Amino acid sequence: MTDPVITPELLLNAYAAGIFPMAETRDDPDVFWVDPRRRGIFPLNGFHLSRSLARRMRRWPHGISVNRAFADVVDACADRDETWINAEIRRLYMDLHRMGHAHSLEVWEGEALVGGVYGVTLGAAFFGESMFSRRTDASKIALAYLVDRLRRGGFRLFDAQFLTPHLASLGAIEVTRAEYHRRLEQALAGGGDFTGPALPANPQDVVQRIAQTS
Repeated sequence: MTDPVITPELLLNAYAAGIFPMAETRDDPDVFWVDPRRRGIFPLNGFHLSRSLARRMRRWPHGISVNRAFADVVDACADRDETWINAEIRRLYMDLHRMGHAHSLEVWEGEALVGGVYGVTLGAAFFGESMFSRRTDASKIALAYLVDRLRRGGFRLFDAQFLTPHLASLGAIEVTRAEYHRRLEQALAGGGDFTGPALPANPQDVVQRIAQTS
């Protein structure tokens, strides 16, 4: 008996129920569902922008785009020794991207893609999936621009799945499963606009907005 095929609609229902998919390895064809007892989230008014990161954002001549290279960002996130992104998961996120429910934010150095992050949107919730960096602090810069975009787009929840020391250093916290589901329910009742906010004219605008609310 073959396993049922996971559809994009089923995946969206899973996110709405507070669960997300993973694979054991890149080459493992199976997908399993995860509903952590402790959940990592980014309070949108609590992103920690260090002085060194603010300086790098101001001085490094990087470019930022949204949904310009979604597939490339997913592939870059999977391009590591250990990854939970297998072919089935990649297919599902490409489908969600075509449906307008999965988005990426890219960091560029000239024409080179050097960092980025991608995730799924439902209501006023953003479910962060993965990020990558090919230059020092490129993923941190992507997160700073992402948090700014989520704030301006009216989002209420930024789900980071699992709390890591790296994410904690940037302001992420851990909540119980019950607290996460409470916040998720509130966010799903709202509406966020990921693509609506204009790209910032310069990094200083992002630095100032984050500093005012952190």
